[in-house]
Parts: sequence; C-alpha cells; structure tokens
Amino acid sequence: MPSNSTLRQLSIAFQTDKPLAAYGPLAAAAESYGFDAVTVYNDMLYQPAWLPLLEMARATQRITLGVAAVNPFTCHPINIAGNIALIDEASNGRAYLGIARGGWLDFVGVTPRRPVTALREAMACVRHLLRRDPAPLPGEIFPLAGGDSLRWNILRPDIPFLLGTWGEQTIRACRDQIDAIKIGGSANPDVIGHFCRMLEFDAEAQRGREEEGESGRRGEGERGGLARPVDIVIGAVSVVDEDGDAARRLARREVALYLP
Repeated sequence: MPSNSTLRQLSIAFQTDKPLAAYGPLAAAAESYGFDAVTVYNDMLYQPAWLPLLEMARATQRITLGVAAVNPFTCHPINIAGNIALIDEASNGRAYLGIARGGWLDFVGVTPRRPVTALREAMACVRHLLRRDPAPLPGEIFPLAGGDSLRWNILRPDIPFLLGTWGEQTIRACRDQIDAIKIGGSANPDVIGHFCRMLEFDAEAQRGREEEGESGRRGEGERGGLARPVDIVIGAVSVVDEDGDAARRLARREVALYLP
C-alpha cells in the first residue's frame, strides 16, 4: 500500500461479501498476524467499501487500510472525498484511497467518456475537496464551481492515492497525483520491472522538463517539484487450502472475474 518506502510490505484484501460484523475481527486478525495493510474491494454488485472500512478502522490500531478501488463513474468525486475523509478520521490517519476505471460498468449502462482524462480530473477533484479549497476547479468532466467546499475539518488533506491500472497512458497522465499504482490480478514478479522502467522513464522526462523550465503551470491536484517515488503494488489472487486441487479450482474461478 502507499508508503513511498524502499521496504516491501504485505497486505491482504477482502471481497465485500461478508456480514458487516465480520470485517472488524478480520482486520484485527490481519493486524495481529503482522500484515502491513488491509484492503477491501469495491466491485460492482458487492457491498460498497465504506462501511466495511469503518468497521476495520474501529477494530485496529496500526494497520493501513483502504479501498482498491472506487471508480468516479458510479461514485462522484465529491462523495469519494467525503467518504475517504471520514475513514481516515476514524482510523486516525491510516487510510489511503484507491481509484480505478472500474469494471462491469455495462451492467448499469455506464460507458466512461474519456476515461484517462476522467481519472486524472477525479483525483484532482478529490484532492481539491480534501484541501477545502474554495477556488473554482476547471475540468471537462469533474469541474467544481467554487465558492464553497467541504464543511467540516479534514484530518489529512494529503491522504495517499493509489491508481489501479495496467495502462501506460493512464499511469503517465496521473503519475504526479499518485503515491502508488496497483497491478491487479497478477502473481508474475516480472511485471514489476516493466512498471519500474516505465515510472523511471517518466521521472527522467519530468526532470528534463523541470531543468529546461518547460513544465509550465501545474494543474490542480499536482504535487509539484521533481518526480517523487511511486510505490508498486501487485495484487495476486491467492487461495490457501490443504487440498491443492480445490485451491487451484477456486483460484481460477476468482481470477476469471477480472479477466476480459
């Protein structure tokens, strides 16, 4: 999960298909076993992530927790900002926010318009709101009229952002706003080198622009300064069972949910 650390961290993710009362004990158990973070999904037709995360926040003291991921097409950035701010407050500053294009949107007749631009603008919009900035925020998809903002104190305006994607164009468009990228549905360590090279190439390009004075005015939500480290999170669907054949069958079934 987002840490900007050179250390490897281990997290565990839960599907939101459980009784609400189960999430707190699950997170507490993960914390007791030494996991660094707990994630809940936010998949279409499963429970929304926010109440499970609230239960987890109340039941833990140390572990990082967040959603991976919410999409801005079925949950507007103003609602994303409000919900993650409350989770961060409940956890005393241990939350992170994962944002992705999302899947299964055709089930509700949603076809994202300009998804790369939308993701970038959604992150900028959430950050603008978390900062309680009353200035207008221009945008093609997620503008804010300005003159007002969230009407309560926000614990951390700089809640870490995680971007869920495999797309190089999306990563490069959003890089200056994110603390981590998540490569979902893979257990192949070779992909890490690919994304490290992509991020390093982009960092070199940004440094060149900074040195030549070509960066221009930064968009709202950008962090400013030279390129900062971006963590890489690899999300492997894992099944543990004494019956290896049963474990493999279940793993194939679960992975199939996330394949085209």
